[in-house]
Amino acid sequence: MTFVVNLALGLLFGIGLVISGMSDPAKVLNFLDLAGTWDPSLAFVMGGAVIVAFFGYRLVLKRDRPIVGSSFRIPTRTELEPRIFVGPAIFGFGWGLAGFCPGPALTALGLEAPGTLIFVPAMFVGMWLARLAGERSAEPAMG
Repeated sequence: MTFVVNLALGLLFGIGLVISGMSDPAKVLNFLDLAGTWDPSLAFVMGGAVIVAFFGYRLVLKRDRPIVGSSFRIPTRTELEPRIFVGPAIFGFGWGLAGFCPGPALTALGLEAPGTLIFVPAMFVGMWLARLAGERSAEPAMG
């Protein structure tokens, strides 16, 4: 049942990306081009998402448990590690260079947007390498 709910939510997210035009890499690149053809529409989409998340979390976390699932999984770690900064920096550079982030890239792949046939496989390779690096850093040091 959880898989079906996650699939439905992912499809809803993808439809929202297409309707809002956020699956178009030119939209993202224009948002990042402050000195040229700046397009603020991405800021409005992000602002809308922040507002929904702000109120949504407060509403949902009043429940004893999620509708689908046995308990909420809320992060408890508070220490800052270099990977907390390195990962988002790499993500931001990739987003700025290609105009894609993972969700819109997968949506744009279905729309046959230029560049997705290179970006999406590279994204999966990067995800695999990040997982591999995470597993290696979690291994105890041999002495």
